[in-house]
Amino acid sequence: MASVLIDIQKLEKKFILGGGFLQSSPRIIRAVDGVDLKIFEGETLGLVGESGCGKSTLARLLIRLEEPDAGGAYFKDQNIFALSSKDLKAYRRRVQMIFQDPYSSLNPRKSAISIIQEPLTIHRIADREQNRETARKLMTKVGLNEEQAKRYPHEFSGGQRQRIGIARSLALQPALVIADEPVSALDASIQAQILNLLKDLKEDFGLTYLFISHDLNVIRHVSDRIAVMYMGRIAELANTKDLYEAPLHPYTRMLLAAMPSCDPQKKKREMMIRGEAGEADGKGCNFKNRCAYKIAVCEDVTPQLQPNRESLCACHRAGEI
Repeated sequence: MASVLIDIQKLEKKFILGGGFLQSSPRIIRAVDGVDLKIFEGETLGLVGESGCGKSTLARLLIRLEEPDAGGAYFKDQNIFALSSKDLKAYRRRVQMIFQDPYSSLNPRKSAISIIQEPLTIHRIADREQNRETARKLMTKVGLNEEQAKRYPHEFSGGQRQRIGIARSLALQPALVIADEPVSALDASIQAQILNLLKDLKEDFGLTYLFISHDLNVIRHVSDRIAVMYMGRIAELANTKDLYEAPLHPYTRMLLAAMPSCDPQKKKREMMIRGEAGEADGKGCNFKNRCAYKIAVCEDVTPQLQPNRESLCACHRAGEI
């Protein structure tokens, strides 16, 4: 069995909104609400859920752009939130990120090769010429040619800009790459190219991915396991095949039922869902106000991730419904 690369334990992050002069009492947004999750070396763990469920906040915690209110995350047994400045710099070499917007995440004043070379320069990996040669090789690896090296971001298409971002994320030979909606801003035909590139690079570089998306078709294409997130909590965690063929959580079933299908013979799952996602009150199941299967215990007792068949599911009625 592969060893654990990242071990997330009871991680919490809250945001307080409003409450200023002439405003109502402040609202507490539980963006990440007691998340437990392990990422194993060599896997692609998909993290899926609707916009606003906490996926990107979790990613920002893992790269230390946000600090947690409680809990921890361990990278090879080191708590990443207790690292010294020196150790944090070393950690950031090992964990890199691919951002959603391939344009705003690139410096418009730098050429493509300079953008890719920049992490090597910051971390003083080698001398200027060696770093430039590494950047050239990475450009080739992601499907860009040497003639494009001195062009600026505005001279590239969206897909090409994302290739630059991918090459930059690989420059420091990371152990984990967090891909936060890396294809959502791209056309469907380009999405497939980038997804296939990411899969090839995983094999070539021995990478581990945390792949974040709201799109179940995309996440299915790349993931070994999938964690379904709803209002700051993990609702279900399963192997990709099991999740799509036998989902356990009512929310997972709702997401799958909403997926478009090109197969007219494929029968839609019938799913009774009420209302819209509101705000979590911190009591009971976060999905209780939308779930047709709720019972009394759902109101007050928070369901924990428990084994059910080959999956983990946070539902009091998993296995019944």
